[in-house]
Amino acid sequence: MEVIIEQKRKTKKWKKPLIWTLIILALLIIAAIIFANFYSLRSLPKTTGQVYLKGVNKPVDVTRDEKGVPHIKAQSLHDLFFAQGYVVAQDRLFQMDLSRRQASGQLSEVIGEATVNNDKFFRTLGLRRAAESSYSIYDSESKNALKWFADGVNAYMKEAIADKKLPIEFTLLNYQPNPWTPIDSLTIGKYMAFDLGGHWEAQAFNYWALKNLPEEKAKDLLPKYPKDAPLIISQLNDTNINIEKSFAEAISPPEFNGSNNWVVSGDKSESGKPLLADDPHLSLATPSIWYQMHLQAEDINVSGVIFAGIPGIILGANEHIAWGVTNTGPDVQDLYIEKRNPKNSTQFLYNDKWYDASVVDEPIKVKGKKTIPYKVTITKHGPVISEFAYKNKDNTVFSMQWTALEASKELEAVLNMNKATNWNEFESALKDFHTPTQNFVFASNDGTIAYKANGKIPIRKKGDGLLPVPGWTDEYGWKGYIPYDELPKTINPKEGFISSANNKVIDDSYPYHISHVWTQPYRQMRIQEVLKEKDKLSVKDMQELQMDQTNLYAREFVPLLLNVLNDAKLSDMEKEALNELKNWDFTDDKDKAAPLIFHLWMKEIPKILFEGTIPNKVLEIFEGKQQVVDNILRDALKDNEGPWVKEKGGVKTVLSVSLNHVLEKLSKQYGSNPTKWKWGKYHQLYFAHPISGVSDILKFFFNNEKPVAIGGSQVTVQAASYKENGIVDHGASWRFVIDTNDMQTGYHIVGPGQSGNFRSKWYHDQIVDWVDGNYHKTTLNESALKGDKLTLLPKNK
Repeated sequence: MEVIIEQKRKTKKWKKPLIWTLIILALLIIAAIIFANFYSLRSLPKTTGQVYLKGVNKPVDVTRDEKGVPHIKAQSLHDLFFAQGYVVAQDRLFQMDLSRRQASGQLSEVIGEATVNNDKFFRTLGLRRAAESSYSIYDSESKNALKWFADGVNAYMKEAIADKKLPIEFTLLNYQPNPWTPIDSLTIGKYMAFDLGGHWEAQAFNYWALKNLPEEKAKDLLPKYPKDAPLIISQLNDTNINIEKSFAEAISPPEFNGSNNWVVSGDKSESGKPLLADDPHLSLATPSIWYQMHLQAEDINVSGVIFAGIPGIILGANEHIAWGVTNTGPDVQDLYIEKRNPKNSTQFLYNDKWYDASVVDEPIKVKGKKTIPYKVTITKHGPVISEFAYKNKDNTVFSMQWTALEASKELEAVLNMNKATNWNEFESALKDFHTPTQNFVFASNDGTIAYKANGKIPIRKKGDGLLPVPGWTDEYGWKGYIPYDELPKTINPKEGFISSANNKVIDDSYPYHISHVWTQPYRQMRIQEVLKEKDKLSVKDMQELQMDQTNLYAREFVPLLLNVLNDAKLSDMEKEALNELKNWDFTDDKDKAAPLIFHLWMKEIPKILFEGTIPNKVLEIFEGKQQVVDNILRDALKDNEGPWVKEKGGVKTVLSVSLNHVLEKLSKQYGSNPTKWKWGKYHQLYFAHPISGVSDILKFFFNNEKPVAIGGSQVTVQAASYKENGIVDHGASWRFVIDTNDMQTGYHIVGPGQSGNFRSKWYHDQIVDWVDGNYHKTTLNESALKGDKLTLLPKNK
């Protein structure tokens, strides 16, 4: 009994301190939450009342509408661009800083060693060097816009630092942003040319294929076998660049970067005036790559979107015209194989003589570590890009020539586009838009619709951009660009509409080479199918088409696949899966099983064909892989099996094995009954913040609560490309529709929202809109504006 009493006394002794410890811990957690809540709220920008700023000459009104879209009205262009810089920084300062660092190769300074190879890659490309050379050729009006915009960004930055209200990401990474400069804006512009590609990867892959595969197999992987391939190959026989290791750390833009756009003439619209629709397909993340705005001062009254960090409006509409783009995707990056002097690493062979290449010091600062000395070697053709992370043993390297590395004036073009009132003025502005080459569609309230593939596309002395070429001779290289007046163009066609979706934009009669890599044609086919169906089209029809989930890829292939397996020995699960495909209406509906089975099956086929033969790192630079596989499959389904299919036992075996792999995987995830499966259980939208991958806590705060089931796919007009785990990370970054009968009103969706501050009501408020196709109206009419109003006022010196 005494022992029991003693134990109770001891228990009471340790319980009491434990209770107090838990109480104190709970209070500390509550205090931390309150502090974090207060701290994060403090970083929210001021959107109402008045702000006095040095740099503003006269009052500027900034009205944010219900979706957080700022409408800026100023009395001068100086104040307009100053205010634009200030306002964009209010909502997107961290994104702006990360963007310029990524493009400039300066991430390691704030992230650490993990991004050193990333920085080496972008220092090697030299986007910032190209921006610096571009600045010198801009006119004074454009330079002023860049400076005024930078001044506005710096005004907000200075205010945020003084008031300790920088976005919380700066606190988490423990640094303050450097002042903004005009070069920062131009570097972000150059990065967009990188993000929209130029096909150096395809040339590197083709080189690997021809050096490592039997000729018959290599031929099967090329879009076409070049006429001069034997000559080029013989010249490259004594070269041996390790593609797998040289580009293992290379950064490649998403293959599906593209877009949809179309214009409809007044003859086919209900209003009697042209309609325009545009939805650029880029990476989907938090915050959006686009920032929507309305700018008004002097002769500018324009609304649309811009990349955070750049002045003006790149896509949108003013009081007279509207425009949108898709990526043309021309071959504008050429690889040259350079022979290095074994006795002097900075000399290269050209026409039987050694010459000195340029060497640029690009020291890389690394957070918490010593600065890494890094040098970039630049040949006659461009920077050596095959050695940023790996050095080949022999003395041959790849250099790259690329239109975006030349001085160019895209911002000047944008500012003139913003003021254009008709097609002639707009096309004149486009002359300065060199890179990236874009398919511009145009609509005007004077009734004009037009299209132009606009940008600098090289004309080669020899070769056609399919293979790397010898850099040691002047036989190869560029001899100019497609003349501006001979770029593909259409004005007011008799069909009453024009559309593009990264498809091949010319026929075989066109005299110049544009590209070997075009996207699968199914989005363009579906757009044209719908536009032809109705005699009269409306804004609602345009919106519904942007959300269309009809899968013409499946419509082509499913009957052929089913036919091959018609007499195959199938398990009960295989029979049920194929029955789902047989009864499918070919819409990628999130609640249907058929899209899940079809898409994963088509993605499994290349794995069956190539795994074990093509290394994974090489597969990553295999541009147009799915189109190549489609062609291999088409031939095999027509009883013309190529070497890849024959090697795997024939088309029936390839289809059976790949289907079995997919069904086995899906049954483990979703059960053994295919009728219960749903596309949306796998195919889900998730807007991830760039630093959210560090911890689950940051994911909780920065990302949408949970992935959202959605329909569509990479081949539907409602574009929704996805990763191996099904997460949709690529699609319509902005949707826009306008009827030029009412130039005051545009219809938009910017997913996931306008703000980059996770405490803002405009941070993720458009996710449901993005999924369901709920457009918000944006007006140019000042009297119709409602919302938070902030006035920027001159501060007495």
